[in-house]
Amino acid sequence: MSIFPDDIIVQAEAIIRDFAASGLMVSMAESCTGGLIAGALTEISGSSAVVDRGFVTYTNTAKMEMLGVQAETLIRFGAVSEETARQMVHGALFRSRAAIAVAVTGIAGPGGGSAEKPVGLVHLAAKSRAGGLIHRKMLYGDIGRAEVRLATVRTALSMIRELAQP
Repeated sequence: MSIFPDDIIVQAEAIIRDFAASGLMVSMAESCTGGLIAGALTEISGSSAVVDRGFVTYTNTAKMEMLGVQAETLIRFGAVSEETARQMVHGALFRSRAAIAVAVTGIAGPGGGSAEKPVGLVHLAAKSRAGGLIHRKMLYGDIGRAEVRLATVRTALSMIRELAQP
């Protein structure tokens, strides 16, 4: 039995299987998911060959210190922005041994949203050492904190798989 829904486990199993077969590693930088992406991947036996490290950077200070996000970016665009997600994923990739990294930053709710940045807004970025970069702006809506976080995990795992495709 897993703490994650079956569809997330299926995605995680595919990543662990495919990355292990290719000798690839993954890292993640997580804010609104608080480590759930790493948790989903490490739920799978054999994940130690694939999961290099995860950064849970909930505060702006952590984003700057651990991932190299620029203070100017946070001031100008905010923690929940495409620019911050891109800097987070760059930091996670180049502060690890991973071939692919993913980063997420968003507003899970129930509070913290605004007209410009509503509850359920999440910016995700995935980056490959081979040069690929994907950004997704997701508007999951005010579907509940747990559901926003799980939806973000699903999207992040699919982005990892997408970048790993030849």
